Amino acid sequence: MSAPEAPFGLLAELTYRCPLACAYCSNPLEMAAYNDELSTSDWQRVFAEAAELGVLQCHLSGGEPLLRRDLTDLVRTASELGMYTNLVTSAMGLSRSRATVLREAGLDHVQISVQADEPTTSDRIAGIPSFERKLEACRLVRELDWPLTVNVVIHRQNIDRIGAILALVEELQADRVELANTQYYGWAWKNRSALLPSKEQLDRSEEVVSAARERLAGRMEIVHVLPDYYSDYPKPCMGGWAARQLTVAPNGDALPCPAAQTLPLPRASVRDASVEEIWTSAPLFTAFRGTDWMQEPCRTCDRREVDFGGCRCQAFQLTGDATRTDPVCFKSPDHHLVEQAVDGANAPDRRVDLELVPRPHRA
Repeated sequence: MSAPEAPFGLLAELTYRCPLACAYCSNPLEMAAYNDELSTSDWQRVFAEAAELGVLQCHLSGGEPLLRRDLTDLVRTASELGMYTNLVTSAMGLSRSRATVLREAGLDHVQISVQADEPTTSDRIAGIPSFERKLEACRLVRELDWPLTVNVVIHRQNIDRIGAILALVEELQADRVELANTQYYGWAWKNRSALLPSKEQLDRSEEVVSAARERLAGRMEIVHVLPDYYSDYPKPCMGGWAARQLTVAPNGDALPCPAAQTLPLPRASVRDASVEEIWTSAPLFTAFRGTDWMQEPCRTCDRREVDFGGCRCQAFQLTGDATRTDPVCFKSPDHHLVEQAVDGANAPDRRVDLELVPRPHRA
């Protein structure tokens, strides 16, 4: 296999601590392994190595990155290295003074999560009263002339409000909104039966989003990520395994995608090796790069270089074998596992407001 192209983006998960308790959180279930967070100097070295490798975008995420006291220093470092910086935040803790300092340090973009369009639903999903503070933060971002993306994780308990959510985002004058249907990892996996929408809900939401795209064309970009479980083919995970992006977890683990810590492969850590060494030769990164690893039906499928067999983490989670075809694919011998979940979500007696198991607070 030829040497891989340089990654385009780095997702720097600075901490998994978070004041919210969202029941769809994709962060790991076992949090103790991530308590020993990388130091400021560690992260600055990682950013320098990533920039030298060719990374152009640095996404500062978590958990809640605002809980890192050194966030301003990290933003300044990434900015001075020439990377475009994006803060992915719940906005809890984004005060005017903190925002002003981050703006001066070179932060380019802010992405704020919102759970719903009104406080009762939003606060229930987030696990704490947070709705009004999020709206204040969005208005502050626009006042400071930052580009604003609003991210809304869509699921069974808010999908019927998608029209009102879009109206709220329009009112907040966001440049971009991501309506991302839940990916079933971490706490979302534990809550799948309460989160997976019905086909009827999904069809209605697509009609609403399509109409909004037409009405808001040229004013606001609408990204609508549909749930894998209702697709005939899987999505190309991260644009292909270890093809365009890498993630670094709070403890220094380097990952081809944010969920890859679940796979039974040797760990790779920026504490032990450079970003370039990990990207080019770590077994975790080379295991599913390209197509040589594929089994049938992927090996001879004409889509093998389109969706790359789908999500390795989802394949492992559903089948126990990371080399299997993603069960989302209708050609997969394990597709019945997805069909069973979909059948359950579409049962006539399935309630919309099933009880959620909240993620524990770790602020």
